[in-house]
Amino acid sequence: MKLSLIISTYNQPAALAKVLKGMSLQTRWPDEILIADDGSGVPTRELIDAWRHEAQAPVYHIWHPDDGFRKTIILNKTAAAATGDYIIFLDGDCVPHPAFMADHAELAEHGFWVQGRRCFVEERFVPEFVPGKISIWQWMFSRRITGVLKGVRLPFPLVSRDKNQRGIIGCNMAAWRDDVVAVNGFDEEYSGWGGEDSDLGTRLYHLGRPRKFVYARAIIYHLNHPMMPRNHFAASRARLQETIRSRKIRCERGLDQYPASS
Repeated sequence: MKLSLIISTYNQPAALAKVLKGMSLQTRWPDEILIADDGSGVPTRELIDAWRHEAQAPVYHIWHPDDGFRKTIILNKTAAAATGDYIIFLDGDCVPHPAFMADHAELAEHGFWVQGRRCFVEERFVPEFVPGKISIWQWMFSRRITGVLKGVRLPFPLVSRDKNQRGIIGCNMAAWRDDVVAVNGFDEEYSGWGGEDSDLGTRLYHLGRPRKFVYARAIIYHLNHPMMPRNHFAASRARLQETIRSRKIRCERGLDQYPASS
């Protein structure tokens, strides 16, 4: 099984640096790393170029010009460029646990997609959060990290198999590439924050792919930051409800617009 890791980012080089540091600590590396960049500036490019030299897998920087929130578009372009059998999606403000990739590889199962969880690094402490240099347990006990039930790795995963809407988050999800292609990737009709991840998960449900909803494995630490504008949320919510009602599988504006890697 060839693993493709897609990391999405937009003008957060300080956060992305912590994510890439977390990647450097992995016990199992992906076969390729693709950074889906929604129009970041020079500091992000320089960071990625420098990190390539220490990465233990090929690193590809997929970029398009900044023209507002176009995350669904850059994710589709990046997914089209991915060559793995299995795709793991990670946001560029979410630091992976050292076993993150190994856990996702173990959780992969044909006929399912995987939803991992996240705990939260309180915003005022984010500058001090250095992967590999701080004690996660001390940070949890001091409440610098919250949502600790989602941040504890146990000797065994806690998994439920369902088709629920609750808890669909795109910052930590994984699916077989063939299934992502079958639903035509992310729906590019979502033009602002919110709903695009749930829409993808819902269409995977309609394809006949329940999720494995996982605790105690594939853990990430979300670096809290000011909330993004939510002026498109009402329209996005309405669009998601229509996807649920219609039991749509494929979106019209999606992955098939971009040539796949050979």
